[in-house]
Amino acid sequence: MNRLLAAIAEHAERRPQAPALTSPALSLDYAGLWQAVQDMAAWLRTLPDGPLALALDNGTAWVVIDLACQLARRPLLPLPGYFSADQRQHALATAGAIAVLQQRPTDMPGGTGTLTVPYWPGLALTLLPVGRSTNDQTAPECLAGLPQGTAKITFTSGSTGQPKGVCLSQDNQITVAESLATVIADPAPRHLCVLPLATLLENVAGVYVPLLSGGEVLLPGLESLGHGGSRTLDPQAFLARITEARPASLILVPQLLDLLVQAAGQGWPVPDSLRFVAVGGSRVAPEAVARARKLGIPAFEGYGLSECSSVVSLNTPAHDQPGSAGQVLPHLQVSTGPDGDLTVTGNAFLGYAGQPASWHPAQVDTGDLARVDAQGFLHLAGRRKNLLITSYGRNISPEWVESQVLAHPGMRECLVLGDARPYCSALLFAPTLDDTTINGWLDQINAGLPDYARVLRWQRLPAPLQSNPDLTTANGRPRRDRIAQQLHTLIDALYAPSEETCS
Repeated sequence: MNRLLAAIAEHAERRPQAPALTSPALSLDYAGLWQAVQDMAAWLRTLPDGPLALALDNGTAWVVIDLACQLARRPLLPLPGYFSADQRQHALATAGAIAVLQQRPTDMPGGTGTLTVPYWPGLALTLLPVGRSTNDQTAPECLAGLPQGTAKITFTSGSTGQPKGVCLSQDNQITVAESLATVIADPAPRHLCVLPLATLLENVAGVYVPLLSGGEVLLPGLESLGHGGSRTLDPQAFLARITEARPASLILVPQLLDLLVQAAGQGWPVPDSLRFVAVGGSRVAPEAVARARKLGIPAFEGYGLSECSSVVSLNTPAHDQPGSAGQVLPHLQVSTGPDGDLTVTGNAFLGYAGQPASWHPAQVDTGDLARVDAQGFLHLAGRRKNLLITSYGRNISPEWVESQVLAHPGMRECLVLGDARPYCSALLFAPTLDDTTINGWLDQINAGLPDYARVLRWQRLPAPLQSNPDLTTANGRPRRDRIAQQLHTLIDALYAPSEETCS
């Protein structure tokens, strides 16, 4: 039994009636949770060997199955709801999944039958063709299997059409959760999950951390939170659930933090129960964090990646430096090369599913540019592959400039351009701002930037990038190569001869 399961069993013995998982469909105290995990694990052991894919909405069943797979030592493949049909099939085949556990039977290509799940009559298990098990290396669907010790295969959206399956051990995930519990130091957290549980950050930090500490995990369905897929959200429903739940903690991507900030600025009463709001997924401007805190939202920026089992560094109330990505968690060590390339050691993933050459790395080369200050705070400068090199030979991280521009509450999206060009320009989506306001804001931003990084011209985007799944990843990061291809006419216009600039 691993350390997380041992903690749950101990809570079940000492505080059996303390709330553990709360959802509209089914709530469990710690005694009920531990019993449900053991019952589900017993049933899982009757299935053929191989990974189990999980395609469920947020809720009690998701968490119980995740924990039961750990107890039964069965690899789990969480399937993000935003995956396309092709990406879903790619994930199933690459991981060698033997079955998909879902809310109701659906036609799965190649499915061989459906079983009712004991203890959970609303769920169904769709069996996949024999031979997808990782134990059968001759099956063409199985590619090259999984590294030994794999407990979870988390597929990142990435920047390409076919995502990679990051293989993690139980210890990988629990070590991160234990470090987070230590640095956050909330004795009994009450956390509201607002991101899909298939998101590793919500899975590890939003579920495991409270359960380790004997806290409560609130699990409304994604639809009740206003989610309409990976890119649409009903703000009123989202705000209503937070108001109703009165959580102590939330995990947000920057777009959701921006939503709360705008709502609070317009009179939404921020629940006084909130003590900690972690923000990650992409860089956050210091001004955005300051504005959130001024409105009563205790926002703290962090940084992580799936290859490190999610969180690498985090600001906390005890150790906080706005503008940084926080102090590196105690179980990790980081280093930066001469050009700022960030490497993480101490809790490396097991490798990528189907790619034996990647298995059991000693460290994680993140692809991010960063520095670590004397106090141990991590400062990110952007992605190495996104680095712009102007025609004058100046290196610029677009994320650095973009975070400054996006600090304006009316600025919805910003993409900074300038690779092999004489100056930086930007594509902006700011439907509530007029041109004069945008020019004034860019003037203010440019005054604090070196001359080679200033945004000298800009164009409005005809529609938000996030409305097009080809142009952004599921967590909102721009697919820069695709944007350059699809919007080349708009981009070329930014570099056409003209006297008009923003300076």
